[in-house]
Amino acid sequence: MKYRSLGNSGLEVSIISLGSWLTLSGGIEKKLATACIHKALDLGITLFDTANVYGRGSAETVLGEALSGIKRESYLLATKVYGAMSESDKGLSRAQIAKQLDASLRRLRADYVDLYQCHRYDSEIPLEETMEALTAAVRQGKVRYIGISEWPLDKIERAAEMPGVARFVSSQPQYSLLWPQPQQEIFPRCAGLGIGQIVWSPLAQGVLTGKYPPGAPLPPGSRAAHKEMGTWMPQHWLEHPVLEAVQNIKSIAEQEARITLAQFALAWVLRRAEVASAIVGVTGVKQLSENAAAADAVVAPELYEKAEKILAPLL
Repeated sequence: MKYRSLGNSGLEVSIISLGSWLTLSGGIEKKLATACIHKALDLGITLFDTANVYGRGSAETVLGEALSGIKRESYLLATKVYGAMSESDKGLSRAQIAKQLDASLRRLRADYVDLYQCHRYDSEIPLEETMEALTAAVRQGKVRYIGISEWPLDKIERAAEMPGVARFVSSQPQYSLLWPQPQQEIFPRCAGLGIGQIVWSPLAQGVLTGKYPPGAPLPPGSRAAHKEMGTWMPQHWLEHPVLEAVQNIKSIAEQEARITLAQFALAWVLRRAEVASAIVGVTGVKQLSENAAAADAVVAPELYEKAEKILAPLL
């Protein structure tokens, strides 16, 4: 495993991190989820990303139980706040941040989280109130650093200009060969503000593993075929032109780069210095080992260019 600095935080994060969005919130059995968490630690993965809204607390609970008894300083916990936990509990108000943070800490069995992220921007709450609440959490020692996920660039810049508040050190956008948009503006502007990137869905929810051949039935046990997890997958990613392009890139990965397509796609994400870590969500230990091996992948830039040209007409 390799490690990179996260923005101006001073945190060193593993370049592959383990997520919990659809998997730990019920997508896989608890016993398997626990095995994946422990395997991640064995592989040198130190960053675990979750959110209060994933399974309305269930993902945090599974993660907290799996990490119980393991030296707290040996891993980094990142969770999020914003999503609806009930009809009345949602958003980034001062009261909600305080309430949801305490609830997350209980589920995670932790005294603090290393990174507390605003899951989305809350247009109903003044940004000043949100930043003051996050700053209070840092001063109380419940949070080491703060970050955002999928925030508009102008709101990120506004927060950076506010005096006397904690600074965001991380941004969590969706980013992959099938979703390259953040590299245009978010990456460079955030870099100038000392904000690093922890990207989600770098494998496009499994499409960039090549497991979905065009014209073939969805493989049993795959994310797309899963009754619950499959509902979150953009359906155009499963259309024939996209899947055909992915198979062409798979040939480049296997025949020219001599790695799997998943490793190629992760290496493409990690080619950007702004990306501190790529979050993977896995349904098995074998998958996790394959993804972690991407940390050692060395790919010629011209192969990335080939892949980008194949996908360009579809993006």
